[in-house]
Amino acid sequence: MPNHGLQHSTQATNLADILERVLDKGVVIAGDISISLVGVELLSIKIRLLIASVDKAAEIGINWWENDPLLSSRANQLEVENQMLRERLARLEDRLLPAPEESAAPAPKRRTTSTKRES
Repeated sequence: MPNHGLQHSTQATNLADILERVLDKGVVIAGDISISLVGVELLSIKIRLLIASVDKAAEIGINWWENDPLLSSRANQLEVENQMLRERLARLEDRLLPAPEESAAPAPKRRTTSTKRES
């Protein structure tokens, strides 16, 4: 009588090993789909799929979830800080830049007097 329990656990272990390797190393699947009619492109779809662990994704510079307001409370803090910095920049620019009326007026000319010496 064959022992199916042993075979099942070996397959589960292999699946776990494969999943661990995929998440550790990462897998990229890329493809493009283009639909054209009489030489005119009607639809173009670019598919990019990355399967990796969070640690591996952060290691290669992918961390969009940290700035997504729906996924991170830190993103809301960044948005508030960004708004405050924009307002501060606007106030500084208002102080430093001359008003439009002042810059449109020509600068007054200086009078110079010349004296001739008679010999």
